[in-house]
Amino acid sequence: MTTLNEMIEIIKAENPTLQVGDDEQGYTQLNAKDYEAKVKEYAEARLAKQAKMAEAEALVQSKAEAVEKLTALGIDPKALGL
Repeated sequence: MTTLNEMIEIIKAENPTLQVGDDEQGYTQLNAKDYEAKVKEYAEARLAKQAKMAEAEALVQSKAEAVEKLTALGIDPKALGL
């Protein structure tokens, strides 16, 4: 699993500068302080998404293992709602 500092470095490599704004009103490049804050925010969001995906994968894996064990015991997993 990637640490927060590693993720920050990844995002900085992907986005050496950041801008805020829109097409109608134009864009403004973030100053150093705002850039650091926004990169940290992005890194935290990515890590949260990764953690959520890992949790979902673990749940799927544990369900598959449970179905396999029940089947090996001769129990129909569908009868138990799996």
